[in-house]
Amino acid sequence: MNEKRQPRKHLEEHRLKLRNLELEDYPDVARIMNRVYKQLGGAWPLKKFTAQLHRFPAGQLCIADKGKVVAAAFSVIVDYRYFGDDHTYDEITGSATLSTHDPSGDILYGVDVFVNPDYRDMRLGRRLYDARKELCRVLNLRAIIAGGRIPGYTRYQAEMTPQEYIEQVTRREIYDPILTFQIANDFQVKRVLQKYLPEDRESHGYATLLQWNNIYFEGRGAPLLPQRKTLVRLGTVQWQMRRVESLHSLMSQVEFFVDALASYNCDFCLFPEFFNAALMAVGAPKDSAEAIRALAEYTLPIKEAMLKLAVSYNINIVAGSMPLVEDGKLYNVAYLLHRSGKVDEQYKLHITPSERKFWAMDGGENLRIFDTDSGKIGVLICYDVEFPELGRILASKGMQILFVPFWTDTKNGFLRVQRCAQARAIENECYVAISGSVGNLPNVDNAEIQYAQSGVYTPSDFAFPHDATLAETTPNTEMTIIVDLDMDKLKQLHYEGSVQNQKDRREDLYSIKWMGKV
Repeated sequence: MNEKRQPRKHLEEHRLKLRNLELEDYPDVARIMNRVYKQLGGAWPLKKFTAQLHRFPAGQLCIADKGKVVAAAFSVIVDYRYFGDDHTYDEITGSATLSTHDPSGDILYGVDVFVNPDYRDMRLGRRLYDARKELCRVLNLRAIIAGGRIPGYTRYQAEMTPQEYIEQVTRREIYDPILTFQIANDFQVKRVLQKYLPEDRESHGYATLLQWNNIYFEGRGAPLLPQRKTLVRLGTVQWQMRRVESLHSLMSQVEFFVDALASYNCDFCLFPEFFNAALMAVGAPKDSAEAIRALAEYTLPIKEAMLKLAVSYNINIVAGSMPLVEDGKLYNVAYLLHRSGKVDEQYKLHITPSERKFWAMDGGENLRIFDTDSGKIGVLICYDVEFPELGRILASKGMQILFVPFWTDTKNGFLRVQRCAQARAIENECYVAISGSVGNLPNVDNAEIQYAQSGVYTPSDFAFPHDATLAETTPNTEMTIIVDLDMDKLKQLHYEGSVQNQKDRREDLYSIKWMGKV
């Protein structure tokens, strides 16, 4: 009589699960890296791990045993034409921060794979490689490319070149703990990289450039439906303050500009901060605090009316900003009205002394980035653009266009907004559009005069205008600007610019920590 075969005890103890990494997994990841990469400095700092998960969460994989991470694989999508076959690890991975991640790229690049030494007899590395291949197929990427260490070379470097060593490993005459495994997983060696990871003493700085081709790659021909635009048309409204008799007369003026910009096929229409302020003069005279709260009563009806305009005229509207009362508190809110019918909002975070004194206004608490059909955008209302930390945080989330609705009464107030906006464009490698109002509002306390010169600003490099200005209005004149923004130029700047602010920031020395919500 045959006895029933019993499973091995050590296998019964495991409960393995393949999943994406989470921020809470960092202690497990750090412990493994400190063991595996003791000679290379150990684990990444938490801030790098956080950046990796934020920039490309789907690409960061792990195998957990009863909830504890025991193996992990990291990857990034890159536009490989900007790197080519001669690159270093830090260049193509952004020093492991994945600042090079490009969702529209063509290659899944292998950043790292490591396994807890206690689990190395369970073929977990192969599971992770297979998961990476499946991800490459799902994302329809052309190939997986990686730079592979050759730690076994240290025993042979006195007697053969790296090329000779790699050839013998390929022919299975020599065993290398990394390269042998990669070849067994269908990766082919393309070339030898020099100074790929200079601190890798075992490999003497050398690495193999490996590639696995996705045979199911379908190419990327012209899609049937419009995808993310590479050329975005933006319109700004320099708004003339004039007396209005009702909400209807104000909205007639709004629709005039929306219609005009939509007729030129603009993707965005930007209005100024408090463009609806003329409604404060409707009815009996009021003091400042009464007038601004009376104006807040129009905000939701205006938002709904402008949402209808966005949908019917097929244009995304950044509806300047308007006062809003919530739970008894007064806020300044910018609404983004998508032409799809979606509504987003950004509260003004920093309140000026006069807004606090005359209007008893409060600042919001959340900073948001918005994914639109024409790119990722941010909105900073007037005074907010004078705080560089906000633009920096938005840029770290992928912002391509920053919209700044403003309201200033004097030229020196305007210049603060304008010059800070120009700085945000340069330091964050993005476009910045500002829009203000002109004219005067008699009998409206704390809002009598306005000064503005609206404009669209760019980074300062050869691919952009010589003065980093795409267009500006005539000061203090009601008019519009219509410009085309080449989004590919931002990508080119990021990889090939004369200076590369985002990539060259010394995050090992300083960083910004956001305490609220993004």
